Amino acid sequence: MTANIPYFTFNNGVKVPSVGMGCWMGTPGGGETVELMCKNALKLGYRHLDTAFGYGNEEHVGKAIRESGIPREEIFLTSKLPNHHHHKVRESFEQSLKSLDCGYIDLYLVHWPQANDDQGKPIPYGQKPTILDTWKDMEILLETGKVKSIGVSNFSVKTLNEILPHATVIPATNQVELHPCLPSFELKEFCESNGVLLTAYSPLGRPMPGEAKPVFFSDPDILRITEKHSGTPAQVVISWAVKRGTIVIPKSENVERMKANITLLDLSDDDMTVLNAIHKKPGMHKSLLSYHNYTDDGFIFGWTYEQLGWNMKKGGIMTD
Repeated sequence: MTANIPYFTFNNGVKVPSVGMGCWMGTPGGGETVELMCKNALKLGYRHLDTAFGYGNEEHVGKAIRESGIPREEIFLTSKLPNHHHHKVRESFEQSLKSLDCGYIDLYLVHWPQANDDQGKPIPYGQKPTILDTWKDMEILLETGKVKSIGVSNFSVKTLNEILPHATVIPATNQVELHPCLPSFELKEFCESNGVLLTAYSPLGRPMPGEAKPVFFSDPDILRITEKHSGTPAQVVISWAVKRGTIVIPKSENVERMKANITLLDLSDDDMTVLNAIHKKPGMHKSLLSYHNYTDDGFIFGWTYEQLGWNMKKGGIMTD
């Protein structure tokens, strides 16, 4: 049985399940572990799997789909272009398509705006291939008929503005870190005004060093709403994400948590108002990912925060 969740519609008319299973396993690979996770997810009603070339597990995700017994057209499959393939988009896409071995890819994303060379060395901002160069090659992929939609990931208002005025195809989605500590209202409003759906990765956050759970799991307001709906904190956060109109791709290997994560709660408008304000609490407005470098000259995979269009302060505070 397919899970009882809403489907959203991309700007090209393609329908996408609002909740999917993220396939990043913490390190590249995962092999049989990710394969079992995907098979369990599909049995439980998930119909949206999100992987990437850089995750190192496309073959196993594809195997899980082929062996699931579920018609291919019922499953929404996402993969992504790695940084070191920006200069060979078609070749990289064909490599992912072969690894997945599922006939076609529903959604293909530019994983990061930054480009690297073949050796993995970051190419300085503004040098070729630029974001626009890469996007133009992404648009050509649609002519193959082997990908239904294209989009981006980790893009800001700034980097989106570098492609939108020149794009023949508007990105179907922009996949970014989104959760109650980082709701990104400005980015959400901008994307919606341009017909771009937001997709939330790491929607449940990640525990920071020394923490057992992400910080908002113990927030008293989230716990109160959790108790009110007899749910789990994860259900509250995922339900909030879907109700605000964002696609959400949590990841879990635990079957019981998988079931809970795709069982949405009926949040009230008051619940949404409270959850929308979590990030306003002292120390709560921040990314929960570990790769940040908050020095003034800090780089994220070769680009500065300014070049990425990310407004950051030292200590992880986000200025939306």
